[in-house]
Amino acid sequence: MEEVIQDTEKKGCSGCTSRCGKLNVYDWLDDIPDSMNTTDIVEIQFKNTRKGYYRNSNDLRISKGDVVAVEASPGHDIGTVTLTGELVLLQMKKHNINLDSFEFKRVYRKAKPADVEKWEEAKALEHETMLESRRISERLNLDMKIGDVEYQGDRTKAIFYYIADERVDFRQLIKVLAETFRVRIEMRQIGARQEAGRIGGIGPCGRELCCSTWMTNFVSVTTNAARYQEISLNPQKLAGQCGKLKCCLNYELDAYIDAQQDFPNTSIPLETVDGTYYHFKTDIFSRTMWYSTSKDIPAGIISLSVDRVKEIIRLNRKGKKVDNLASEAPKPMFAEPTYDNVIEQDDLTRFDETKKKKRRPNKRRPNQGNKDNRHHNQNQSQRKEGDSNSGGDKKKSYNKSRRRNRPNNNKRKQQGGDTQAKKQ
Repeated sequence: MEEVIQDTEKKGCSGCTSRCGKLNVYDWLDDIPDSMNTTDIVEIQFKNTRKGYYRNSNDLRISKGDVVAVEASPGHDIGTVTLTGELVLLQMKKHNINLDSFEFKRVYRKAKPADVEKWEEAKALEHETMLESRRISERLNLDMKIGDVEYQGDRTKAIFYYIADERVDFRQLIKVLAETFRVRIEMRQIGARQEAGRIGGIGPCGRELCCSTWMTNFVSVTTNAARYQEISLNPQKLAGQCGKLKCCLNYELDAYIDAQQDFPNTSIPLETVDGTYYHFKTDIFSRTMWYSTSKDIPAGIISLSVDRVKEIIRLNRKGKKVDNLASEAPKPMFAEPTYDNVIEQDDLTRFDETKKKKRRPNKRRPNQGNKDNRHHNQNQSQRKEGDSNSGGDKKKSYNKSRRRNRPNNNKRKQQGGDTQAKKQ
């Protein structure tokens, strides 16, 4: 029975939570023989982002994906083994954990069916406990937000993660929570970034949040990172789901700083004979700078290379004003090849059938055929004669001809009366 439970947990589809691969570390030493026996320290992950390092003092044969019972205070906790072997020492070094001074807790055993059943019951109570604790804190008028609750594997302790801008006196809250849930209470304050990492979500880039997948430490992000990268200082676009500046603003910051080390100061205007030009924007990787004749609005914008801007600034410092900002660029010896859709494969409508316009049949009366031809010939002659006339004259002549050739209703009545009299 124990082996079946371990196999289902290793597969990670039916028994684990929706945050299955969260902060997962790829063990690239897994296929090396005896790589697990280099150290007896294992990395164990609990709910969401909480991880711990424990010592396998009982020499248990455990591997990645096993559910184990570990030492806690008080009682024991249930977690999943996420890393073993040499990579555990590298992870500890990454998190600045000293191997000599750190107090390791022990791994008791592999989780039994009773341990797993009790652990699942504890996890089922977490959501309702969080909602009830929020109601209690609201009744106590505490300026805090309880973001998550985590029960220990044996249901003897519960960890409440909360967010608060200022210091909160939650001594009364702990008493009420202990009486309500009958467990030992532990309060842990986290920031907005840690809350987003615990809850998870999809970022504006379309991928899962970095803080919930691979980021373990959070570096401070400032608006200077956006200024260096020439990004619009729009707080709605720069802020992530946590309400803070996006962590990805720091990813390419070093590359931008290195690329613009020899760029001139953008606060220096360019003096010319025609007037003064002020910096408008910069394309760092194409080494192009745009200057405008006004500080406030883009007017008379001219693009210059960085070398040309440095040359103009050097001449201005000597007291010289240039005639033209843009110098004559050397003509290329040959035209650079550009994209051309020769066979029109990129046209989205190339497979559509062209619809031929259907001509409407001329509905002519059988007795009016000669009259229509006469009207047509008269109109053609009038059009040829009045080519030099205006459109209004053509309309008038056309309408007159139609009135002239229109049959008279009175004549029709008279003719009809004469034929009836003859018959009689």
